[in-house]
Amino acid sequence: MFEAEVNPEDITSAEFVVAIPSYNEADSIAFPVQQADRGIESFFGNRKSVIINCDNNSDDGTKEIFLGIRTNTPKIYISTEPGMKGKGRNFKNLFQKIVDLEAKAVVVVDADLKSITPKWIKHLGEPLFQDFGYVAPLYVRHKYDGTITNSIAYPLTRSLYGRRVRQPIGGDFGFRGELAQVYLESDTWSEAVANFGIDIWMTTLAMNENVPICQAFMGRPKIHRAKDPGSDLGPMFRQVVGTIFEMMIKFCPFWSQVKWSKPTSIFGFGLGETEMPPPVKVNKETLFQKFQHGFKSCGHILENVLQKETFNKLREVKKMDTDRFDFPTNLWINVLIDFVVGYRDKVWKEDELLDSLIPIYLGKTLSYVKKTERMSIRESEEFI
Repeated sequence: MFEAEVNPEDITSAEFVVAIPSYNEADSIAFPVQQADRGIESFFGNRKSVIINCDNNSDDGTKEIFLGIRTNTPKIYISTEPGMKGKGRNFKNLFQKIVDLEAKAVVVVDADLKSITPKWIKHLGEPLFQDFGYVAPLYVRHKYDGTITNSIAYPLTRSLYGRRVRQPIGGDFGFRGELAQVYLESDTWSEAVANFGIDIWMTTLAMNENVPICQAFMGRPKIHRAKDPGSDLGPMFRQVVGTIFEMMIKFCPFWSQVKWSKPTSIFGFGLGETEMPPPVKVNKETLFQKFQHGFKSCGHILENVLQKETFNKLREVKKMDTDRFDFPTNLWINVLIDFVVGYRDKVWKEDELLDSLIPIYLGKTLSYVKKTERMSIRESEEFI
């Protein structure tokens, strides 16, 4: 039976919230809930707190597992309506619940985390009771985990909005309670934001609201269900990149005044952390073939979207074999600029336009893999 909310202890107010968005995470949600409970007890024991699972009406028993976990912190389960999927819709429910509870601070962690510790709650939560309104994570990730962040989200966010936030779509973050109302009232909500575009949307809105932002060093690598960057991207790529483009168009008056980027404060210690994340296997041949086949199948779209000089240089890259393959950074910048302009001017059907960027992005990823495969994580980070 569907239940929009289960609130066993009838919690009507809370100062501090730890939220865990989910969809069919019955096999993984227990661990982050237990770590969140310990984090609350250890570092926020003097604050009225609650753990909220904002779910997509999972059919694998996520709700029952969540509610059945023994915790000292009260729990609330909330869900979207049957058939209403999307991570962003989970968050919209969460925003309303935060407003209802009049919460002062909110920490969000992924439901599939395997490396979370109680200190993650501390690092993401404590700055919110100081001078910061939004806390982004800073953790060691494998150099091939999060290639959309490395190639698109981070460089565009840094160059456009002038803030060096290394993980603008990190999945684990914190924000002040009053931002929930800002998010609910924003006129930039879209179908993409209702799905995987939610993380970059929240970060970008916080930047454009001039909210004080810091990064929290998490002390351990992020270990979760990492994927080969050459595996099927599909809707996630469209939703994340489409949201970035939409926000660029919306906030042009803001970023057109930005002249340089500035460092973002780092909360926490341990920058000498040596614990390494698990490897992410990358199939270079798959990346190469998807670039080649995608370029061929999407060539007619690329020719309409890209400037002639950019398209011709991309054709030169296509002629390279695997051993010589190199995708110049300046070319990638020009590709992104042309795509944003084409997206704004609606030169092609939106979904098809964004899909045609995927093989080019995979080509850029292949080039990055080839250039960094002998580098350490620190060296590859400096390369980015």
